[in-house]
Amino acid sequence: MYPVLFRIGGLTITSFGVMMALSFLVGGWIASRELKRGGHDPDVAWDLVLYAAIAGVLGAKLYYLVLNWGDTLADPVGALTSRSGLVWYGGFIAAALVVAWRVKHLGLSILRTGDLVAPALAVGYAIGRMGCFLVGDDYGRPTALPWGVAFPEGAPPSTVENLRGMFGVDIPADIPGNAVLTVHPTQLYEVAMALIIFAILWSMRKTPRNAGMLFAVYLALAGVERFIVEIFRAKDDRFIGPLTVAQLLSLALMVGGIALYLRLRRSDGGTQVAASAAR
Repeated sequence: MYPVLFRIGGLTITSFGVMMALSFLVGGWIASRELKRGGHDPDVAWDLVLYAAIAGVLGAKLYYLVLNWGDTLADPVGALTSRSGLVWYGGFIAAALVVAWRVKHLGLSILRTGDLVAPALAVGYAIGRMGCFLVGDDYGRPTALPWGVAFPEGAPPSTVENLRGMFGVDIPADIPGNAVLTVHPTQLYEVAMALIIFAILWSMRKTPRNAGMLFAVYLALAGVERFIVEIFRAKDDRFIGPLTVAQLLSLALMVGGIALYLRLRRSDGGTQVAASAAR
């Protein structure tokens, strides 16, 4: 893996940081194209990206503090300012709320804008997860499958000791703690599924439909994607039986997306996206 790309004096440039920045840039570029296609000022996309980046990072950090309150209580400031501890659901919720407020403040339709930025959200997520792979973070449970990946320099390394102690993975006692195991590269699973979601949304985006329906599809598919990948993740936050906290949130996202889609489909045609605006 390549956690550190290079250093300039005391400044460390990490692969995760570069990929996260790239995710915002690519997402912003796609969103600007879609906003222009929808008849809006494309520069609005970069305004929304700025709000999303700030709110997303803060939300991800705060969510991490809540999930790991016992571990971060001794040094909450250090936990907030460290490079680790970016939880996607926290960032997504915070960014969605702040961006929705900004969209309304700009006088735009929240539902219509959601449709236009939905593909950008999917591709941005895929790029961000590639950053997780490059630093060896958020990997899965041990596997003997041919595409399993070992992370001897991961964050943390995929050693038996870490998998047992940090993630509660049941590993035979005769395997030494310092052994490095191959695990599911769940980061790449997410990259692949996010790109599939992007392809679906991209192919649907020009079909006339009521405003907000494409964003509802994104919400439902994003929930499905995260629910599936959690099955393979090395996690110690099983909340209800085998379900993790993220899976419960994923179920809420799926139900919310489906409910929103059905509600908008039953609404009158007054909010329908015209075919001419979708070209």
